[in-house]
Amino acid sequence: MTELETITHISDPAMQRIIDITKHSRSSIKTTLIEDTEPLAQCISAGVELIEVYSSDTSPVSPELLALCERHNVPVRLVDSSIVNQLFKGERKAKTFGVARVPRPAKFSDIASRDGDVIILDGVKIVGNIGAIVRTSLALGASGIILVDSDLTSIADRRLLRASRGYVFSLPIVLSSREDAIDFIRNSGLRLLAMEADGDLSVKDLADDKERIAMLFGSEKGGPSDSFKEVASSTVSIPMINSTESLNVSVSVGIALHERAQQNFGAAHPG
Repeated sequence: MTELETITHISDPAMQRIIDITKHSRSSIKTTLIEDTEPLAQCISAGVELIEVYSSDTSPVSPELLALCERHNVPVRLVDSSIVNQLFKGERKAKTFGVARVPRPAKFSDIASRDGDVIILDGVKIVGNIGAIVRTSLALGASGIILVDSDLTSIADRRLLRASRGYVFSLPIVLSSREDAIDFIRNSGLRLLAMEADGDLSVKDLADDKERIAMLFGSEKGGPSDSFKEVASSTVSIPMINSTESLNVSVSVGIALHERAQQNFGAAHPG
């Protein structure tokens, strides 16, 4: 195995690029930092262009990631641990990390071209919840996610990359206004079902619905907005013990998609 070059100066252009990426004031996000082995491997497998991968000289790159980088012609270098400390001062220090070019933003047409149900998050702002929903949606066959009023300006947000474990580029995620999302639902012919505490239907009823649907989830405090509820064909609830006020939104998405798994898996693998 070829011995990897070690970066020993913070002035190295690659290190300066990472410093620029981690600045919160960036107005345009064309490159992003992906941290840890699993997210890096997932992003490479999803076709994201990695400019270079780095690892602290005290924590060698995993053989699997190294082999994946070699297959995809991604350069790999080690970084002196003192430089890593300078890069991530005040933050959790990633032992392995890489710089990637941000793919083009997903469009509604990307979701429309795929099989599986559509998840709409209306006013869900906690990035950890969104990241968990990304992983669940991918695992249980959703075609994509529409984020409305999430306070995110890019799905390449480092917090979302961490929370999703790098899966954020593995299915279409569209940042949308409420009006554009409603237009997409109307034009696509999808039936919109809104998750509510006192729904017309039980989540169990979703299992037998043969049609592709869009499922709307609001924030735990406010629920879905009125403009979305006006175009929803039905409301759906998850049966719970009365003393339980509400479920975490990521848990609710998981329960609903699990009920829909047979339909979504069948759409993804017909016959």
